[in-house]
Amino acid sequence: MTIAIMGAGGVGCYYGAMLARAGHGVTLIARPQHVEAIERHGLAFEARGTTETLPVKATTEPSGVAEADIVLFCVKSGDTEEAGRAIAPHLAANATILSLQNGVDNAQRLQDVIGRPVIPAAVYVAVEMPGPGHVRHHGRGELIIGPGATSIAIAASFGQAGIPTEVSENVIGALWTKLAVNCAYNALSAIPQLPYGRMIAVEGVRDSMADIVAECRAVAQAAGIAIGPEIMDTVLALAPAMPAQSSSTAQDLARGKRSEIDHLNGYVVRTGERLGISTPANRLLTVMVKLMEESAGL
Repeated sequence: MTIAIMGAGGVGCYYGAMLARAGHGVTLIARPQHVEAIERHGLAFEARGTTETLPVKATTEPSGVAEADIVLFCVKSGDTEEAGRAIAPHLAANATILSLQNGVDNAQRLQDVIGRPVIPAAVYVAVEMPGPGHVRHHGRGELIIGPGATSIAIAASFGQAGIPTEVSENVIGALWTKLAVNCAYNALSAIPQLPYGRMIAVEGVRDSMADIVAECRAVAQAAGIAIGPEIMDTVLALAPAMPAQSSSTAQDLARGKRSEIDHLNGYVVRTGERLGISTPANRLLTVMVKLMEESAGL
């Protein structure tokens, strides 16, 4: 397959690396510093204590999606519409577009902009970009994708590339489950700039997480989406599995970048307001992160 990755940060570079290793043609559309490093040295892929260099194409231009069979759309949630408009004129007629983004509504927002189907995907991977053109994998890597004309074939090809991929009719439920996990971790990791292991060890954090998740479940239920009671087990299992991982929100703020908080805890707050559900814990975290962004001039 020929695969283009729009917004090749940590998530995009990880999946690009895995697919390139399996022999697929990969083009990364990324920021200039990453493109320059990849053009000079290749994509540095670090996992399990070893680093390999992969030769992949890289460009800053949205036209990099041209002729791709599959486009993995990995931009930050706040950039969905702008990036969608940028790639729309260059998409091949038969291209399949998957949204690999945080939040629950990006696929629909992108679909509205480009005027063609977008397959939503729930992404479970822990990665970071420690330097230009360098992706570091901390754990997991599976995908849950929605149904589509090519979803089964994509799942098979991705699986052969070492990316466990499930096709689910209830991908929206998976996205809401992931949203609840993100709401529990992202801001709480970002505000003190602590990795998950140290963060969750602080007294009161687990109880605060339970409050956050309870609000997410209540809002989801009001929206007609079921999040099972086992969600807290999922939340609490993440920190011991990835004790050194920091949230994407923490990484954004540490790098002086605006976060996706409006599409995480903030989305729960807005949806709760629309449905008449109170969300004080999620509101407070949203405001705290926004105050940090304001203080940093972001």
